[in-house]
Amino acid sequence: MGNKNKTVSFRVNEDAFETLREIAEERDLSLSAVFRDYVDMLVAHDGQVAVVPEHELPEESDDDPSFPPTVEVPKSFVREHERLELEAEHLREQLDEHKRYVDQLREQLSQDEEVINLEELDGEREEPYHLG
Repeated sequence: MGNKNKTVSFRVNEDAFETLREIAEERDLSLSAVFRDYVDMLVAHDGQVAVVPEHELPEESDDDPSFPPTVEVPKSFVREHERLELEAEHLREQLDEHKRYVDQLREQLSQDEEVINLEELDGEREEPYHLG
């Protein structure tokens, strides 16, 4: 079985979205990174993850890895990733718009009562047309 990345999409209300955006900005992460970290944690712990406020976390020692785990990523990488996500979303919207337009044209074509095929018109001519 391959290890392909899959896209998960869902909707949240505007207040929750703004709160998530603030959390991501506080941690200098993209929204996608926040969700990926959460999903990775859920999968790693078989869905058994408890939400614990940061002030209740035990003190870190030098030999213990920090929780939640952190990785330093250049801000430019995160911004480029977000830009590409927005561009991909824009392209998906354009594709949907083009599909709707093609469907509209097909519907108009099916509603036209009289369709004239050029091949039939050419077949009705008795003499060939000569440029003179």
